[in-house]
Amino acid sequence: DWMEKEIAMLSSIAGTEEPEELPLPSEEQKHEKLQIETPPSDAPPVKAVMGELRVSSVTPSSMELQWSVPEGSFDSFMLQYRDAHGQPQALPIDGGSRSVTVPGLSPSRRYRFHLYGLQGRKKTDRVSIDIITGELEASEEPLPSEEPKQEKPKTESTTSDALPAPAVLSELTVSSVTPSSVQLQWSVPEGPFDSFMLQYRDAQGQPQALPIHGESRSVTVPGLSPSHRYRFHLYGLRGRKKIDHVSTEAMTASEEPLPSETKQEKPKAESTTSDALPAPAVLSDMTVSSVTPNSVQLQWSVPEGPFDSFMLQYRDAEGQPQALPIDGESRSVTVP
Repeated sequence: DWMEKEIAMLSSIAGTEEPEELPLPSEEQKHEKLQIETPPSDAPPVKAVMGELRVSSVTPSSMELQWSVPEGSFDSFMLQYRDAHGQPQALPIDGGSRSVTVPGLSPSRRYRFHLYGLQGRKKTDRVSIDIITGELEASEEPLPSEEPKQEKPKTESTTSDALPAPAVLSELTVSSVTPSSVQLQWSVPEGPFDSFMLQYRDAQGQPQALPIHGESRSVTVPGLSPSHRYRFHLYGLRGRKKIDHVSTEAMTASEEPLPSETKQEKPKAESTTSDALPAPAVLSDMTVSSVTPNSVQLQWSVPEGPFDSFMLQYRDAEGQPQALPIDGESRSVTVP
């Protein structure tokens, strides 16, 4: 009888007082309250969710990361990590991307990457991964320079691959040169590759390796030195095996001052007089879509006519002119 009276009294109290005024005696009830209050505020039927972050390619100086979005969509992504000196780095990524290559890393070093999914400017989900860069082994250090070494991967691929149409790389060509970068192009006349690997030596003679997505047919190599000759080697990979290999040499342009505002206006006047096209190519206003402490993402549009390519010019923190060539189909660029 005592227990029944106690239960009846508690039931009458719970029915008369407001739930918000009752103190929560434990963390479990606090979490339950949040779950009850959350659904009315979440209007979207599908919440954006990020899949697992994984590594698709590793070199001594770079990594390629991949992820998926099983539910919903994100406006953009942000990759954050600390470099070899412990300094925080942030790389903005377009919302349609599902992979990113992180260059400029140090060999045999553990990095922790955090990938955030953003809706607007709000981080709504995050995935992380720990990975160690590859070792700079003596066997991998020298880049191939003789013709016999170029032919070796081809003979290996023909004997080991039983595919009716083996993957073949065509000639590697230079499509654009600036004092600090080179843009390279190639084609794949036969068969697909899973990925590509571009190898070269920097101005200090240190080997560099840049992983490239298998669908790509061009790449811009930044961070080069003016008036310096480079030899580039492009490998086509299936899995982790190098199937084919093409090479080329290119010399970066000499360092020149950036054109002044008056010089920038002059070519526009000349182009309008010399171009007899009915719809001249026109650039719209350039806007900033994302800013971090060490990078800027820019966007633009082309309301009239196509451009063959774009060239972004600016001065760095030391006042040195920089130039970044961009493909004519692009409408955004991240300046790291």
